[in-house]
Amino acid sequence: MSDILESARRVLEIEADAIHALKDRLDGGFTSAVEMMLACKGRVVLSGIGKSGLICQKVASTLASTGTPAFFLHPAEGIHGDLGMLMKGDVVVVLSNSGETTEVIRILPVIKRMGLPLITMSSNPESTLARAGDAFINVSVKEEACPLGLAPTASTTAALALGDALAIALLLRRGFREEDFAFFHPGGTLGKRLLLRVEDFMHQGSAIPLVTTGTPLKETLFEITSKKLGVTGVVDNSGDLVGIFTDGDLRRSLEKGFDILNHPVGELMTRNPKRVSKSCLAAKALHRMEEHSITSLFVFEDEQSCKPVGIIHVHDLIKAGVV
Repeated sequence: MSDILESARRVLEIEADAIHALKDRLDGGFTSAVEMMLACKGRVVLSGIGKSGLICQKVASTLASTGTPAFFLHPAEGIHGDLGMLMKGDVVVVLSNSGETTEVIRILPVIKRMGLPLITMSSNPESTLARAGDAFINVSVKEEACPLGLAPTASTTAALALGDALAIALLLRRGFREEDFAFFHPGGTLGKRLLLRVEDFMHQGSAIPLVTTGTPLKETLFEITSKKLGVTGVVDNSGDLVGIFTDGDLRRSLEKGFDILNHPVGELMTRNPKRVSKSCLAAKALHRMEEHSITSLFVFEDEQSCKPVGIIHVHDLIKAGVV
């Protein structure tokens, strides 16, 4: 057991040292690469083979999700037709640890012939790949974590970290915001919090529980039961919302100790109910419910409107995963 843990700690130390060493090696090549990608009018195309190819796929995904259109081009497929994916305006990033990988070297003439800016990443500054780049980033490491020095370990970790560094540098230069990130992640929790609005969930039309101020309480209770939201809005003769009646209002009315079933709900309702506009973020609506310990909000066209256009219930938001 101790041998297993010791070998694991050794791997982590070597890979952590490899990443740490990259900081002092960053130079104008990295800056030039960022500026080239910022100026890109097309897509950032990443290419590599084997483990380097897997790193390129991850970096392409990170770039795409943070505001830089990017995709992965397999070099072996590239020399058999997929180089047709390249177009004017693209920037190409090629990664090879040795800088001499055959499939990678074979795509370079086409990239050059098309006049596409080329960013190269390699452990060998004197390699064919490194010398071909318009910008070169050195991804060399002191040693691999593999005790045989064969399996790419620290070198792939270093390349991945530099790919992340490129993506974040671009994110910051673009002024990429949390809302922008959510736009590219509509299926995630963040996307739901920052993209989904009240109008996406509200009950509307005949599904809105509403009664007038003169409606007897017994009919009001039928409206609450039939709409299954535990609440009804109360409107005046003009259709403007003037109050709300909930189970809490019912309990308080019963405590008065007299027959209230025939009383008009306008005498028993809670006035000035909390409200929300339909364009409000669903997450903010949920926060408002939690803040006031309520389960529903009547929805309006905007903050100035008086006539409700919908109602939203906390269960709708929980079911949608907004929480």
